[in-house]
Amino acid sequence: MSYQIPSITEPKPLKENEIVLVTSGDLRLSANQECWPAQKAMEDKVGKVFDKLGYKIVRGHPYDSNLKHGFIWNQRMGMDVFKKIPKDARVIVAESVWQYSHHVLAGLLDHKGPILTLANWSGQWPGLVGMLNMNASLTKMGIKYSTIWSIDFEDEFFLKAVKQWLKEGKITHDTSHARPLDVAKLPKKEVELGKALAKQLRSEKAVMGIFDEGCMGMYNGIIEDELLNPLGIYKERLSQSALVAKMRTVSDAEAQNIRDWLDLKGMTFVTGRDE
Repeated sequence: MSYQIPSITEPKPLKENEIVLVTSGDLRLSANQECWPAQKAMEDKVGKVFDKLGYKIVRGHPYDSNLKHGFIWNQRMGMDVFKKIPKDARVIVAESVWQYSHHVLAGLLDHKGPILTLANWSGQWPGLVGMLNMNASLTKMGIKYSTIWSIDFEDEFFLKAVKQWLKEGKITHDTSHARPLDVAKLPKKEVELGKALAKQLRSEKAVMGIFDEGCMGMYNGIIEDELLNPLGIYKERLSQSALVAKMRTVSDAEAQNIRDWLDLKGMTFVTGRDE
């Protein structure tokens, strides 16, 4: 019997001054189309900064004229994009929007070159939050990366960090504000209570309902069972679609009883006339 042995095509090497830029987007087409102008404007600014420093930004994936955006919008696409990126290339993950991290995690996991996550500091779309989700996911996977952010990409904080990344392949941030917990300085009564509660939890155990863990690419939000179970906590995996289906079986009278109970307990709802 003969077999067809698959062959792997190596990506074309980059020039020394070329940097690959990728951007992970939403899974939803409407969100990607709505947010694309802001992403494009951010990429243009970033490109000019690196151009002044003698480097050329090369997009790892083109703008899609049919979809009307230039985001990586699913996991398979992300895998295909990274197949064409040299493993040792400098890679920038640029985000000005909320994004699904799993779109690019597969490619970043295998990457050997310097990785920089970069976001704009803007309230228009949650790019900084998207980048932080990416950072948390990369940290959970044990992938080395650097990170930086800016409002206009012209401030000294940003420029200094980028220059260090280009020279050293990393960015060093001041983390002196973070310090290890000194358990010996914790209040004695609270320590006693905490230990007792932990012992009770491990003995009696608890069930934690989880709706669609990892939803929207939040790999960082998944706590593995083998880490959680020894604490006495066990997951009951629930489906959002099952929740919606169950909600349809709730009568208006039952819903009103629940609302009355919440009102009685002091909760305030600010709603319109029909909600």
